[in-house]
Amino acid sequence: MGSTPVLGPVEFVVLAFPGTSIDVSVTDAIAEIVGNGLVTLLDMVVLTMDEAGNVTESEIDDDVTEVGHTGLTAADIDLVSDSDVEVVRASLVPGSSALILAFEQTWAVRLASAVRGVEGEVAMQVAVPRDVVEAAVSAAATA
Repeated sequence: MGSTPVLGPVEFVVLAFPGTSIDVSVTDAIAEIVGNGLVTLLDMVVLTMDEAGNVTESEIDDDVTEVGHTGLTAADIDLVSDSDVEVVRASLVPGSSALILAFEQTWAVRLASAVRGVEGEVAMQVAVPRDVVEAAVSAAATA
């Protein structure tokens, strides 16, 4: 049995969009942060629902050109489960799409290794909602 590789924090994100394709600006943004070494894309699934309610599922290794993704690759780690896909599929409405991403926060690998090296652990991790951040930034600007 091999040792577990040192990884930074791993995140699971679902992005929802109107329409049955995802704008190239999204692909470009993902490619940029992967290219800069900030994140490592571990897994990706694209779901689209046409106006008739038919759902198409594509994975990172499939040809995802039709839905707006080209040139993206992922590590060979299947983190998006069938049950994850089913939850997202159930949330789709006709004429919409969703992008399911699993990625490692690569920028944090050194920090994660250092914390583990001294038997530390993440005691709490909270994603601050966007509206809370915007309100705080607005309040700071007027202070």
